[in-house]
Amino acid sequence: MDYTLREWVRMARQYGSLAEAAVCVQAQESGVSKEKVRGIMKHHLQCMQEAVQNGMDAKLRSVSGLTGGQAALLMAYYQKGRSLCGSILGKAEAYALATAECNACMGKIVAAPTAGACGILPGAIIAMMEEKGVTEEQAVEALFVAAVVGQSIATQSSISGAEGGCQAECGSAAAMAAAALTYLQGGNEQQCADAAAFALMNLLGLVCDPVGGLVEVPCVYRNVGSSGVAFTAADMVLSGICCPIDPDEVILAMKEVGDALPASLRETGEGGCAACGSICARLGM
Repeated sequence: MDYTLREWVRMARQYGSLAEAAVCVQAQESGVSKEKVRGIMKHHLQCMQEAVQNGMDAKLRSVSGLTGGQAALLMAYYQKGRSLCGSILGKAEAYALATAECNACMGKIVAAPTAGACGILPGAIIAMMEEKGVTEEQAVEALFVAAVVGQSIATQSSISGAEGGCQAECGSAAAMAAAALTYLQGGNEQQCADAAAFALMNLLGLVCDPVGGLVEVPCVYRNVGSSGVAFTAADMVLSGICCPIDPDEVILAMKEVGDALPASLRETGEGGCAACGSICARLGM
């Protein structure tokens, strides 16, 4: 499976939707039934829901002690009606952090598309289920739309922080979530592609600088921030704004930027936040 977003948009018009195109192509290339393909994605959704729930444990702590319990704080803040982001984004941010903390604490997550960016897509989808009445079936379809975007980025550029910086991880995840959100709100296939491009465009150049080489700081917080990027990207296209740059060209631009990043900003833990003295001191570095 090696398609550009332009090709996926074309296939969506042939099959009726991006989700159906993804299901049919996966079934054809894997040699299993469409029902089996959908069943696997349904299992992924259930794993995401479990990760959110487990990550909300206020007593959760990572081995390093850097993360854990913070998603519970963010959710408590939201539940008091204090969130500046409103009900859907407020929940999505808390759920994104919960999933990322679940990962940092060695819990079971779905790489979406990577472990370091695992919270953005689940946070968006589950918040939509709770706040917008999205059904499980619709959520599964949205995950297929997200998968289309992730596949296009992975084959044309990279989803690896070590190769392309965090733009390849949280940037890709935000693009996937933006497309999924657009689909759930009735956007067409081109709007889904444009939403992905807007999200990626807004996170272009994001570096990968894990403190102590751990997928915790600043990783878990970037899951929260990137959630907002996904929602605003979806809002732009749903309002009628078209992306002025071809979505596939934005993906290729990300590759060029990633290739230009110095090694110190590509998951080596040598630059950026990873070199800040205050956090290094906490780890005894």
